[in-house]
Amino acid sequence: MKRYFVYILKCSDKLLYTGITNNLERRFEEHQRGLNKSCFTFKRRPVKLIFNQEFNDVEQAIYFEKKIKKWSKKKKLALANDDFDMLEILSECQNATHHKYNPKNK
Repeated sequence: MKRYFVYILKCSDKLLYTGITNNLERRFEEHQRGLNKSCFTFKRRPVKLIFNQEFNDVEQAIYFEKKIKKWSKKKKLALANDDFDMLEILSECQNATHHKYNPKNK
């Protein structure tokens, strides 16, 4: 069965990189060794693997990668640190027009 990994790297400049691969070890080494000069991580080495999630279905892996790429840095770090309480807080809608802030709903 094929395996796919969604991963988050922390770069030397503290920026985060999110990616997907079918070989986590190989892909991490490619980032670390700077094999691709046009890669986001090339000038931000060394990198540290701070999160990875394994999937058996490539479609699920792609969906998850696209989803977390849109997340804030704080939310990605909460995921990486297994801080699910913070992840829940950061996932709540903070928009003033959200229904929970509407006086009619209280």
